[in-house]
Amino acid sequence: MTAEVITYGGVKYAEVIRADVRVDKTRFFSPPESSFQFGLLAHPGGFVEPPHYHKPFPREVTDLQQMFVMQRGRVVVELYSDNGELLREIELKTGDAIVLIHGVHALRVLEDFQAVSVKQGPFLGTENDKINVAVKEK
Repeated sequence: MTAEVITYGGVKYAEVIRADVRVDKTRFFSPPESSFQFGLLAHPGGFVEPPHYHKPFPREVTDLQQMFVMQRGRVVVELYSDNGELLREIELKTGDAIVLIHGVHALRVLEDFQAVSVKQGPFLGTENDKINVAVKEK
């Protein structure tokens, strides 16, 4: 099994890794040139990674991506096209993960939930970071 890729019009909107996906070795699903690397780390028992750090390197990020890793509960992530059409509803459960790559998205909570959320920084405050969008009715 691999990541589920959601595309529309040749544009990748999101990738989902379900809780039951297993890999034998580390595998990244995002392409190396992506500003947000998304994958699964896997090593056999006894593996030791030497102490290290990641080299500083200037990067320019123009596409803010966001990732949720569900710790508990259930949510539906709604993905919309650039013109506000609902493309897909994706239900996430405990252990599932999604990276939101492109487009408008919304969250509908079905059961009390908690998720790890990761996105590029710095955070500029809600008034500078989020743009609410009017979408077409379902």
